[in-house]
Amino acid sequence: MRIGKQDNAFTAIATSDADSITIRGHDLCGDLIGQIDFTDYFWLLVLGEKPTKPQRRMMDACLVAIAEHGLVPSVQAARMTLAAGPEAYQGAMAAGILGMGSVVAGSSEVGGRYLQEVLDKAEADGTDLETAVIASLKEHKATKRKVAGLGHPQHSGGDPRAHRLIAVAQQEGIAGRYCEVLDLLGKHATDIISRPLPINVSGAIPATILDAGWPLQALKAVPILARTAGLAAHLFEEQARSIGFIMSNHADQAISYDGKGAKEAAE
Repeated sequence: MRIGKQDNAFTAIATSDADSITIRGHDLCGDLIGQIDFTDYFWLLVLGEKPTKPQRRMMDACLVAIAEHGLVPSVQAARMTLAAGPEAYQGAMAAGILGMGSVVAGSSEVGGRYLQEVLDKAEADGTDLETAVIASLKEHKATKRKVAGLGHPQHSGGDPRAHRLIAVAQQEGIAGRYCEVLDLLGKHATDIISRPLPINVSGAIPATILDAGWPLQALKAVPILARTAGLAAHLFEEQARSIGFIMSNHADQAISYDGKGAKEAAE
């Protein structure tokens, strides 16, 4: 992917004049406002066309699945930022979004790229998917690499969100090659890696939404959009019942000092 100076200065997303605003070829006021729901609009904005009913349902399911996940680090960062600067709502929201990395929320993109990696390897080697999956898992074990999209510290018996998303994909006739790779990973990972590795939501989201036709390059936008809704809920609650400084104080009490002079101070 090339980012930077382009040869042609064009955009296909939006334009406007004195009388109208056009979004992806549609009149914003006449065709879209009050006529289209936000999931359809999100799909239209990114891909330039409205989703089919199965695509819309799959996107809705993924957004709902990942929108809220409790007091994870990104949420704590947002709430503590708002507690410290009540006037900086946008800063608090940004703090939460910036905290979505490869471990929390952004792990869906990591999972999607891994599924693509397995698909590309199978095609390059001329092997079937199951052979490619088994080879990849053995390589992961040998190099002690974490298997993206598998495993969960709490749901060791299986992530219920993942099961539900896959069920929706099957119901809508969306499940395809990406879901097949994920299923094979779930089938073989525990035996090969020698520990429980059920499919998690960070594997199910990319598998189902990529099979629905969403581009890999825009995959991270899905959890970011979803978590923005969750952050809005936390920041609204933070304004009414602030726990930002409580979390900060608990963190301060939970961490012991072991720097210079620690031993002498303890004595």
